[in-house]
Amino acid sequence: MIYAAVLAGGTGNRMGNVDKPKQFLHIGKKPIIIHTVEKLIINERFDKVIVLCPEQWMTYTKDILSKYLPGNDAVVVTPGGDTRNGTILNAVNYIEENYGLDDETVLVTHDAVRPFVTQRIIDENIDSAVSGTACDTVVPAADTIVESIDGKFISNIPNRAYYNQGQTPQSFRAKRFRELYESLTDEERSILTDACKVFVVKGEPVAIIRGETFNIKVTYPYDLQLAETLLGGDR
Repeated sequence: MIYAAVLAGGTGNRMGNVDKPKQFLHIGKKPIIIHTVEKLIINERFDKVIVLCPEQWMTYTKDILSKYLPGNDAVVVTPGGDTRNGTILNAVNYIEENYGLDDETVLVTHDAVRPFVTQRIIDENIDSAVSGTACDTVVPAADTIVESIDGKFISNIPNRAYYNQGQTPQSFRAKRFRELYESLTDEERSILTDACKVFVVKGEPVAIIRGETFNIKVTYPYDLQLAETLLGGDR
């Protein structure tokens, strides 16, 4: 079985003075999260699309899904966690409780606020995870990377050719993710930045899937303007 997990647990503090989490802001005529879910539900390889959101926004999330995607029973809503990986664990547990979980169950995790993901990216993520290899969607770093340990002075300028910028989806066998996460020490968990780092910390391979520069994450007010431009119309 293959599942998509839409990670909509954030509150959008970096978006500024807004009255709702950023995934519910509109680009064109629809909330960002609707654009994202639409990209996933048209992929026939998914058995279910699981939307994970703050518990206090669950009713609102269900309402807008019913409004914009009426009668679509491929999408379900469940609470997210306190952290990104906690939200992913909630997705894994939801799958186990409602559909069953085995060693081959695949989970494709994607940011609710990346509405421009392509079917090529999704399919390549699925292919890698189905084969048993976790994967991360990335694009080559376009700018010089400057490291500063103290935040005041440059400590290193590494070779940009070796560096990429992470996007989503990130995909893997769901059961294996949970096993690895639960085996981490508190110190290892403290350095996690995303799901794929769980595999990296435990020494398991993570394949690279080529992303797209337009697969942006809508985080700041400027990103909303850019998203409107990429949408190319009042859709």
